[in-house]
Amino acid sequence: MKLLMLGGTEFVGHAITEEALARGWEMTVFHRGRHQPPPGVRTLLGDRCQDGGLAALERGEWDVVVDTWSGAPSVVRASARLLAGRAGRHVYISSRSVYCDPRPAGQNEAAPVVDAAPDLGEVEYAQAKRGGELAAEESFGERALLVRAGLVLGPRENIGRLPWWLLRIARGGKVMAPGPEDSPIRFIDVRDLATWTLDAAVRGLGGPYDLVCPPGHGTMGELLRACAEVTGSDAELCWTEPEAVLAAGARPWIDLPVWLPPGELHDAIHGGSVDKALAAGLRCRPMRETVAGTWQWLRELDGPPPQRPDRPVVGLQPDLEARILRGE
Repeated sequence: MKLLMLGGTEFVGHAITEEALARGWEMTVFHRGRHQPPPGVRTLLGDRCQDGGLAALERGEWDVVVDTWSGAPSVVRASARLLAGRAGRHVYISSRSVYCDPRPAGQNEAAPVVDAAPDLGEVEYAQAKRGGELAAEESFGERALLVRAGLVLGPRENIGRLPWWLLRIARGGKVMAPGPEDSPIRFIDVRDLATWTLDAAVRGLGGPYDLVCPPGHGTMGELLRACAEVTGSDAELCWTEPEAVLAAGARPWIDLPVWLPPGELHDAIHGGSVDKALAAGLRCRPMRETVAGTWQWLRELDGPPPQRPDRPVVGLQPDLEARILRGE
């Protein structure tokens, strides 16, 4: 198989590239040259946001092209149009954020999506991802696979959610743990996403698929206890009622990555059906493997973990954590 990866140097793109290389596929990575792709790939350089930035893609044929772009849909459109006659299939890594709110329990791929268009410039994340989907379908039709990923965790994460919890718990001491302890959480390990995506491309699947672990995969308590276990920390998890956490001004998802208080937003992010993907072969590793793999990667870094410049820095400030622990 010949795969063209648009990106391929960070997190999701890097994981897909590594998985393809492990399968012995012929890999071409098109990127701006800011980060190093995995060894063993053919590299094409270009900036998709600049005039003439796609020149390196004007020749060549591939079985599959994978695009992770999350900015202007018009950028996805330009590359999809250029490659439509020279690539067999298009895989667009989208997001479950494309669905309209409120999201009822058990919703699936047939749920309403936000309004968007394939020719939009810079827009909000949900519209950008939906516009990217439309751009892929415009040029590839039924040959377009839309991978609507949920919360993605695992090695090389460049948003900082699981890395923050691991590094905070590794420091030890009293750790403010937002409750309820048994609150369910749903995510997809980036390596499982990569495996399923390439399997689906080989099978010729098309259309939208929600990709996140099935219900019952884990809880907030299990996640934080796994962080303590793999780091060998003596941290004391101090479970705090969500009302107290919110009253202190801590922001769900930002100050406290992964965590959301019980309610509509929690159900939207950590709910939903993945029956379609499970029927198409989705398999999710145990939560502890995701935590352990991320910790191993963190320990191998020479410096702090990477941080995407277009995403907010996550994590609870020490003074706010201390105030919550004191009950203030």
